[in-house]
Amino acid sequence: MNRVFVCSCFGVTEEQVKSHAEAGACTPRQIASACKAGTDCGGCVRRIQALLGRGACPRRQLADQGAPVLSELPEAA
Repeated sequence: MNRVFVCSCFGVTEEQVKSHAEAGACTPRQIASACKAGTDCGGCVRRIQALLGRGACPRRQLADQGAPVLSELPEAA
């Protein structure tokens, strides 16, 4: 399996970021809460933003309104 790492500080792959996004993490901050990606050197934050896109998250409207949107997310493997 070809792994594309987004965050080399914590070994987080592109697939893990996409998985967390599908589970409801719509922003880089929510991705960071789910798997720590983007919390060390910060070099991957733009890549995470690109993976998340704008409006790709089904819960983004709730997030934009300040409503809680995350259920329990699985820990990073």
